[in-house]
Amino acid sequence: MYDLLLRGGRPWIPGGSPEVTDIAIAGGRIAAVGRDLATATQTVDLDGALVLPGLVDAHCHLDKTLFGGPWVPNTGGLTLAGRIANGEGRRDELGLPSTDYAANLLGAMITAGTSHVRSHVDIDPEVGLRGVEAVREAAARHADRVDVQLVAFPQGGLLARPGTAELLEAALADGVEVVGGLDPAGYDRDATGQLDLLFDLAEKYGARIDIHLHDRGALGMWQYELIIDRTRATGLAGRVTVSHAYAMGELPAADQQRIAEGLAEAGVAMITCAVGDAPVVPVRLMHRAGAALGLGNDGIRDLWTPYGDGDMLRRTMTVAFRDRLVSDTDIELALAAGTFGGAGILGLAGYGLGVGDAADLFTVQAETVAAAVVSVPQRALVLKRGRVVARDGALVAVGDK
Repeated sequence: MYDLLLRGGRPWIPGGSPEVTDIAIAGGRIAAVGRDLATATQTVDLDGALVLPGLVDAHCHLDKTLFGGPWVPNTGGLTLAGRIANGEGRRDELGLPSTDYAANLLGAMITAGTSHVRSHVDIDPEVGLRGVEAVREAAARHADRVDVQLVAFPQGGLLARPGTAELLEAALADGVEVVGGLDPAGYDRDATGQLDLLFDLAEKYGARIDIHLHDRGALGMWQYELIIDRTRATGLAGRVTVSHAYAMGELPAADQQRIAEGLAEAGVAMITCAVGDAPVVPVRLMHRAGAALGLGNDGIRDLWTPYGDGDMLRRTMTVAFRDRLVSDTDIELALAAGTFGGAGILGLAGYGLGVGDAADLFTVQAETVAAAVVSVPQRALVLKRGRVVARDGALVAVGDK
């Protein structure tokens, strides 16, 4: 007998048309997909709802959020340096990093169908590893509802800030899964030096790499090429990501194509967040080239931005809108990036809606996948490892019916 039977849903398989079927779950995994499956301890009638794999927020900043707290007017301005200074200058005043705020945001993400999160956590000589501790505690509060992967992130610079490199290594030694970088050329002014350090740490600790790269134009493109070359040379294919990658969205078409093909060949991913008016990594181009692409919310209600709600389906819609994806097929590419693309970047095994995959999924009432992305309907049912964790926009105690 199965643990849970989802009867009469329409599971999405990228490139296919969802058809009404049943999904049986046992031991936290999808045990069978088909019609007229055997009975289960619990049965939920989905009434033709669309079934989608759990969303993957591949780029956010849980340690910075003020989610669920008092309104804080934004005073950071529009420059990178100004926002960094504002974030560091006011974090003690506002009690950041805050376990409570991070847990509040994770709760909102879960009710919106997010199953996996990669969070960059600021590390510098002033804050030390307090952000790692706070986000880990927040994740522990929702341990049965969402999985959180951490990035040791030098928000205030790496080589330019003495003591930060040692703290990054301490974070990795303490089990943080990903080492982060920040504009190796534009901010640290030493692209080769920063990449040397990041790749050495990744090799030493078996970590992944995720580099914030805001640099635009030729400077950004040059750094993509450096990262591609370094990944080839070190054999770290599938473990290296460039986040934001603003230059990729504004380069001439021939350069975009060349870079996308280089990313695919070397196994380097990109993550786009559709931040403000910054360029979006072209979704169709990355798909055609076979290059990995993920999506993320970036900052949410923090000292960098007053905006955001943690809803990855809404963020997927924003990316599709910003990238002018208008056909159903192209809109589905954006959702594929926000699900399967992010899962690949995080290194998740057994992700999806096939037999044997972890039963991380959610349901919505929508005629098509594209309609779900565009209309952003309420998540009716959210499952994590086969157990109901949210229903109709509200968290439920794990195991409740």
